[in-house]
Amino acid sequence: MGERIRAARQARRPRCSQEKLADELSAARWGKTGYLDRQSVYRWEKGKRVPQVWLPFIEQVLNIDLSGNNQGSIADTVTSVMLLGGGDVDRRHFLTASAAVGLAALDLPDAEAIVRRANRAGPVRVGMGEVSAVRTMTTTLGNAASELGGGHARHLAVRYLTVDVKRWLEGQYTEKTGRELFAATSELVHLIGWMARDEGHQGLSQKYHLHSYRLAAEAGENELAATALRGLADQAIDLGHIPTAVRLAEACEQRGRKLTNAKALAYYRNTYARAAAADGDHTTAAKMLTSAQAAIEHAPTRPGQSWASHYSHGRWAHESGMIHAKLGDLAAAEEHLHLALDIHGLDRRRTRAIVLADLGHVQLKRGDTETALATWNEFLDCADGVQSVRINDGLANIAARLPTLPDTPSAQEVRDRVSRQRIPTD
Repeated sequence: MGERIRAARQARRPRCSQEKLADELSAARWGKTGYLDRQSVYRWEKGKRVPQVWLPFIEQVLNIDLSGNNQGSIADTVTSVMLLGGGDVDRRHFLTASAAVGLAALDLPDAEAIVRRANRAGPVRVGMGEVSAVRTMTTTLGNAASELGGGHARHLAVRYLTVDVKRWLEGQYTEKTGRELFAATSELVHLIGWMARDEGHQGLSQKYHLHSYRLAAEAGENELAATALRGLADQAIDLGHIPTAVRLAEACEQRGRKLTNAKALAYYRNTYARAAAADGDHTTAAKMLTSAQAAIEHAPTRPGQSWASHYSHGRWAHESGMIHAKLGDLAAAEEHLHLALDIHGLDRRRTRAIVLADLGHVQLKRGDTETALATWNEFLDCADGVQSVRINDGLANIAARLPTLPDTPSAQEVRDRVSRQRIPTD
């Protein structure tokens, strides 16, 4: 590890001294400089000390992966994801906003991992009962997060991964059971990544989505792999890495073409449409929107078992509405957002609140101020008690627009409620 740190530091341009690296690591962890000295970096590079607490910040600053002791090829996925989960339990503050995803990292799944592990001696014998337990727990934790936000359930999910699921991944199973176990674990890891992102931990979320992709690829599960790519693409859009988002969304949609699941097709095509709209490619965005609508119109109403199969008609309508807004068609945007709320009846508090915040912004842009204020009042009712960065962003966006509105009683009411409910920032 010390040699890799030194090599990465010396490869930096302009030249990065040990003292400069110490300053950058201090800034990454504390927002200041001067907490770490050159001697600490020297001891790490000489192998005299292991940078346990500083490890995620070294990875961030030098843009290298040390968690899995990756020596030029991908480390064992199970070991890597458990190391990540174990660190997540202990470190409440992980990486901040991450850099663009290197797509090369997505092309390295170990296709023989399950075969190599199958029928070996392990601490416990694993069957389909354990696989079913992972899927049931993922559904239960996902339902809680959808209602109350990712901040309420992530550490429960991480502990389940690193205690119970770890024993089974290291246990004895057949190749068939192993593939099912890897697939179920991929869904759990993807959920944890979604929860981390919903809390605002972007770098941590990215790592979980990458592991979800690798587990799915090793299991041979095309839909789950595409879903992990979807998570990475959405994150890249939110962070402003638009070219990377387009590449990820295109890869996601291409994987989706091989599937027969109509909800998954709509899910991935709307992802591509959103990335294309963010990139200013209106032609591709419109094409993907039309294709997503054609797929969702043939999809069953009831949710299926997989993550993509939970892509409801309401969520499709919400995402489509926001893509239309990005393309400048505010009438279509408002129509789709009303469709999400009134026809498909999104009823999870977190989800409904996010749609209401977006609808209010569209109504305001269309010049309907009083209706927007009424919509935001309904948003505030739904958002109370939900822990989600999306809710916090909604509150911040509303607060930013209120000073420009006429000082009417309804505007003052919303202003007072936002000031009481908004989470203060540093």
